[in-house]
Order: sequence, then C-alpha cells, then structure tokens
Amino acid sequence: MNRRNAVLTAVASAAALSAQSKKAADQTIQLHVDMNVDPAKEKDLKKNFKEIFKPAMAKQPGYLHVYLLKLRETKAGRAPEGANYRLVINFKSEEDRLNWVKSNDHQSAWPTIEGTLKVKTYGAILYDQL
Repeated sequence: MNRRNAVLTAVASAAALSAQSKKAADQTIQLHVDMNVDPAKEKDLKKNFKEIFKPAMAKQPGYLHVYLLKLRETKAGRAPEGANYRLVINFKSEEDRLNWVKSNDHQSAWPTIEGTLKVKTYGAILYDQL
C-alpha cells in the first residue's frame, strides 16, 4: 500500500468513526411510565408535575424532555391495563436517567407524583430513541 492510499484510508476511517459517534450521541432514551392516577387527585398530579417534578428534572444533566399524558381513548390494540396517565421521560443516556433517579431532587419530587396514584404499582418501559 502506498502512502497516498494509506492516508486516504485513514481519513475515510476517521470520518466513519466520527459518523458512528454522532449517531450514538443522537440516540437518546425514553422511559414511559404508565400510572393509575386517582381521579380525585388529578388536580394535585397536574400541579405537582408542573410546579415540582418537571422543574426538578429539568435541572438534571442530560435532561431533554418530560411529558405528562392523559389517556383519552384507545384507537387500536389495548391501552395499558389500569393506566389513565403516562409520563414520558427523555434523557440523553440511561446513565443520565439513573443519576436523576439517585438524586435528592428525585427523592423529594417523585413522592408528589406517587402520592396521587390509586395503585402504587406502575409499568415502566425503556426505549432507545433512534
């Protein structure tokens, strides 16, 4: 292999690695948490989400988005059993999300959401966002 071909191969390899690194960095995670919220506590849920939970989460490294969704209707298939609300949590990485879970902010914010649940068990599904 001559020097020119070696340089061209090295440049192509570096470009390919850079593209792979960017693609990996663009792949974030989403956690979907299906909850059965007590209808009598919906106002508390919305207030706590807006005033406590979301601001606490927004301070965390790697935080991207958090959404609170209320189930309206099932168009196809089945809705998550017993769930009437869903939290969609988006972080840059699973490591960032786990650091949020370990944080003091999470330890004080999550009970304000959990306290509105009719049933204290909930489904949590982790996705890679591509």
